[in-house]
Amino acid sequence: MGCCQSSFLKPSSLDEISVRRGKGGKRSNRQRHHRDGRGWHFSTVPDVAEFSAEDLRDATNNFSVEAVVSVCSEQAPNIVYQGYLRRSDRDIRRIAVKKFSKTTWPDPKQFAAEARNIGKIRHIRLVNLIGYCCEGDERLLVSEYMPNDTLTKHLFHWENQTMEWAMRLRVALYLAQALEFCRENGQELYHDLNACRVLFDENGDPRLSCFGWIKNSKDGKNFSTNLAYTPPEYLRSGTLIPESVVFSFGTFLLDLLSGKHIPPSYAVDTIQKQNLLVLMDSHLEGNYPEEEAATVFNLASKCVQNNPKDRPKIRDIIAVLATLQHKLDVPSYTMLGISKLENPETENHNSLIYDACYRMDLSAFHQILEATDYKDDEVTCELSFQQWSEQIKDVWNTRQQGDSAFRNTEWKSAIEKYTQFIETGVMISPTVYARRSMCHLFCDQPDAALRDAMQAQCAYPDWPTAFYLQAVALAKLNMVEDSAAMLKEASFLDDKRLIK
Repeated sequence: MGCCQSSFLKPSSLDEISVRRGKGGKRSNRQRHHRDGRGWHFSTVPDVAEFSAEDLRDATNNFSVEAVVSVCSEQAPNIVYQGYLRRSDRDIRRIAVKKFSKTTWPDPKQFAAEARNIGKIRHIRLVNLIGYCCEGDERLLVSEYMPNDTLTKHLFHWENQTMEWAMRLRVALYLAQALEFCRENGQELYHDLNACRVLFDENGDPRLSCFGWIKNSKDGKNFSTNLAYTPPEYLRSGTLIPESVVFSFGTFLLDLLSGKHIPPSYAVDTIQKQNLLVLMDSHLEGNYPEEEAATVFNLASKCVQNNPKDRPKIRDIIAVLATLQHKLDVPSYTMLGISKLENPETENHNSLIYDACYRMDLSAFHQILEATDYKDDEVTCELSFQQWSEQIKDVWNTRQQGDSAFRNTEWKSAIEKYTQFIETGVMISPTVYARRSMCHLFCDQPDAALRDAMQAQCAYPDWPTAFYLQAVALAKLNMVEDSAAMLKEASFLDDKRLIK
């Protein structure tokens, strides 16, 4: 196995550089400016910026399945990924990325114009848009990341506790306020309003996703959800009108009442024949004022009228819902039964190994490597095992002898045994390379340590430990800037693992 190559270029400013892995394990330095030349403003919601496709592929681990956080629709895919963008030397910002197809928006200029238009709107009730990409075949929107899941989970698929009545009323009001704010700012058409579009922030407060403001098709002739929940005018003409949003809000109110996704016609017909209790979510166990439930149901019934002209205005809906609010002094996260996330965008995610590397504390680094054992080798080694034989047993024993020497800080003996293990070529173990690299560091052999750390990276390209070891070796070689850049990359990979 050949050694990874490295171009240790001197970055002009470490705050503007991200050291990236290229094909074949090569590394390159690339400036991380947005195309408009401005940096991130993380103290507030950043201005809408155009990202490169490489930025967002990196952020989402090439749009991996593990990064998917939302798949809401049955008929038209609505896949949202979580991602990670570097914020500073040690911190990252979590983002949400929605992917559209090129056929949906064939004209990149039209897509970019739509994204910039939506991005002008900023409000506490919205999951704000912070960027987009229309490079090549990519059509991507980037928004703030909401850490406490969607309303779908809290209302339909809850695990610990059902959503209490006061919180359901708060969700309804906040959503209506979001819709009205956007209407006042020229965004009247919200496409496919449903429980998936409502997300909860670090305080547990509900926010409306910005993704619903952009059409899933360039002419708006689509509606993603089941036809039973589709505004009747859409069924007739194939297009949405502002009153269609009110219809969808009515179906949303019925969801909050019932704890289920019930077609509006069925819900209204049922209550005309029976008591409202038949519709109400049984998990509430009657813990709600019946008169308030009746008020919400009457409001929902008006919203889902067949004739758009008979539906109320959003501002009138807000006026009704505002009178029903109570527990105003109780935080949303308390009513949801979740913990508040303190400054989720400014928390450091520094691991013990980062701190050991930053302090150049080789003894602490050694203890961490020993405690970690070989758990990061499971996939790499499992696929390399051949038929168990006496030769394999001998190789295995050699590694164990190296481990014993490593544990007892007998560095030269450990190097000898690990070298024997590696030279057999029977198994590939990034941990063995990492441990031998550490031994070389203790023996004041930074060049050899660097080579082993790079071999560990070749065997396991996204392993933070391999990058941390390279950072230490580079520092020992007095390549300070390169060491700092490598430490950034290690921290970035470490954070991604913690958040997955």
